[in-house]
Amino acid sequence: MKSEFLKLSYLTSRNIKLYFKDKMTFFVSLITPIILLVLFVAFLNSTYQNSILEIIGDYELDSTLLNAFTGGWLFSSVLSVSCITVAFCSGIMIIDKINKANIDFMVAPIKKSTLNLSYVLANLFSTLIVCLVLLAIGLIYLAFIGFYLTFVDILLIIVNIILTSLLGTLIANIIWSFTSSQGVMSGVCTLVSALYGFICGAYMPINTMGEAMQGVTSFLPGTYSTILFRQSFLNSVFNEMGKTLPPEMINGIAEGFDCKFLFFGTDVSTLAMYLIIICSNLLLLGALFLISYIKKTNVSKIKIKQKTV
Repeated sequence: MKSEFLKLSYLTSRNIKLYFKDKMTFFVSLITPIILLVLFVAFLNSTYQNSILEIIGDYELDSTLLNAFTGGWLFSSVLSVSCITVAFCSGIMIIDKINKANIDFMVAPIKKSTLNLSYVLANLFSTLIVCLVLLAIGLIYLAFIGFYLTFVDILLIIVNIILTSLLGTLIANIIWSFTSSQGVMSGVCTLVSALYGFICGAYMPINTMGEAMQGVTSFLPGTYSTILFRQSFLNSVFNEMGKTLPPEMINGIAEGFDCKFLFFGTDVSTLAMYLIIICSNLLLLGALFLISYIKKTNVSKIKIKQKTV
């Protein structure tokens, strides 16, 4: 048991170092959040501020509070997307397959389960490091424009980063289990980077989508992750807004900017959203173990047939 733990620790450390050693891979992982930041600051910031001002009408709202709202909305979007896209770009399993390094591990005295677990852990840790750096940037940015986050808010953001990064890591490793092609890897990373932000409501509020698309997003765990990020970043801002704005107006802003979610007309509580993400992670983890078991069984059958021949 101790021997396998040491092997797991070494392999996990090796995979993390390989990811951060490749500067180009690390840069590609950051492309999506960088693009999102630039687009928001350049085009969307004033748009969202004007939307808030139209909603509140004759009511006055402090500019610091308005900046804190749009800044919180920005970084909730960045983190919700990055937890998934970085997980897809930081996987060493597929890189080892492309470079044929996995062949060396096949003849080494390492259990397949230990090797696969090291890929998952390294992928998760690498994603967490990048996302926590983005969170630090976001907190510094909010400190300059308007900071209303409490310690509990920050703690909940970190918890959601862990859960969402695990979600992205498990999905990525399940996909990488079935391919060893550089082209497929690049195509999947590009597709996820381009589409995920839209289908999870990070790039645009879900209520601005068509009814069919809103129905689809209702069944995606990433949607609830995005909403939890929104709530953690903006709950304290809403509390401060409540001192000058009526509750009905606050609720309207919250629903319009995806801080609340209705599942076919039924309000989904914060606890239910956390449970949805946790259950999704457990299902994906079970699927990953099942895939590894099936592949191991198939390899054993092939070896037995070869020996009989």
